[in-house]
Amino acid sequence: MESVINSQTISTTRHRELTDRVNRFQATPTFIRVFILVAAGMFMDAIDVYLASGVSSYMLASKWSTVAQNSTFLSAGFMGLFIGSITAGLVGDIFGRRRAYQLNLLIFGFFTLIGAFAPNMIFLIVCRLIAAIGLGTEIVTGYAMINEFAPIKQRGRWCAATSLIANCGAPITMLMCTIIIPRFSWRAMFVISGALALILWYFRRNLPESPRWNINHHNYDEAEETIAMIEGEMKNKGATPADIQATTETTGKNENDRHLTRNMIVAIVAVTAVIVCQYTFTSWVPTLLVQRGIEVDSSLGFSTVMMLGAPVGAFIGTTLVDKVGRKPTIISAFVLAAVLGIAYAYQTSSIGVMVIGFTLTACFYVLMAVVVAVYTSELFSTTYRFRGAGIANGISKLVTIGMPYAVARMLTTVGSTTIFFTIAGMAIVAATVVMIWGPETNQRVI
Repeated sequence: MESVINSQTISTTRHRELTDRVNRFQATPTFIRVFILVAAGMFMDAIDVYLASGVSSYMLASKWSTVAQNSTFLSAGFMGLFIGSITAGLVGDIFGRRRAYQLNLLIFGFFTLIGAFAPNMIFLIVCRLIAAIGLGTEIVTGYAMINEFAPIKQRGRWCAATSLIANCGAPITMLMCTIIIPRFSWRAMFVISGALALILWYFRRNLPESPRWNINHHNYDEAEETIAMIEGEMKNKGATPADIQATTETTGKNENDRHLTRNMIVAIVAVTAVIVCQYTFTSWVPTLLVQRGIEVDSSLGFSTVMMLGAPVGAFIGTTLVDKVGRKPTIISAFVLAAVLGIAYAYQTSSIGVMVIGFTLTACFYVLMAVVVAVYTSELFSTTYRFRGAGIANGISKLVTIGMPYAVARMLTTVGSTTIFFTIAGMAIVAATVVMIWGPETNQRVI
């Protein structure tokens, strides 16, 4: 009995000592490598989302697909993202962060390339489903990895900066669609996206395991190896350990675990509102513009201008998240998105469509940078982080699966105005939930 007690005491002491050392990390070459490769993966995710938007509108205009088939194509992607998100959460928390992201880009890249040679929409939809399963893993693992490696005092900035880089994929992809699709067809976009994913997979093979995960699973020797490497890099660059005043909890429940159910509800509502509203708007904008009588080439150009709001919004989120705090930024962006969504529904001029669309897109990407990239992972402890983020992202994708069908029905029955009122309603609900139940997580030791 005495040996068991001594063993537990030693384990508790080492757990506290290693966790405190991780909490004092500064940015080092290892972290920068993790940041670059994770951000590149997030960039691939953005390319995939807007590739689907640009490709679907062109396939519809060229009679290669119908509105119903486009709805199934988009829904298949969201179903794949749902499966990937849930799977990544379980694998990442139970078997390790590395295993959760080792195969995702390989699956995505391979089946995206196969989709480039699809003989019909049914084949393309199947490829889209499988490719999106791989990509769904990326969404969960990427931001959580940055969260666990980043210096605590700059955690929000680094996570939001990942979102900023990722969301540069929005205007870049729409510009590529505008230039490449009319000249080389939509298949060329699938070739480019799949090839980039496979190249990135090659460079990401040897990323280190999260020391926080190793500590939490009592793999102290493995954690020590990674921690010592990073501390050596800090010493070489003359960086002193960060001054963190908070103490590490090693007994009882983590603060986030004590409110696990509440935090899960907040995460699900906030992430679902962001993802559903943003994906619905960006995925259907080209088609909505075509429905208003704008030629497909012009609609892609309009969409490119509006998508410039993505990096702008992500940059604003990166700037505000640590200075202003998570909750004020999230609530303000949700409310403004609701107002702009209703305003967009009544725009009739090209200038109004682009200006309001640009500003609305910026609001969505402030939320992407703060809610999805930062806040969601901070709501959960290391024990539940991947599962919590995976469930929140997964449910958002599950809801989004039905949105293409709902949008298609709205377009044929009540018109596009109802779509934007739906977006506004979801934004107001999410703002209310975060305001009442959401904790402030700024610079909290997690």
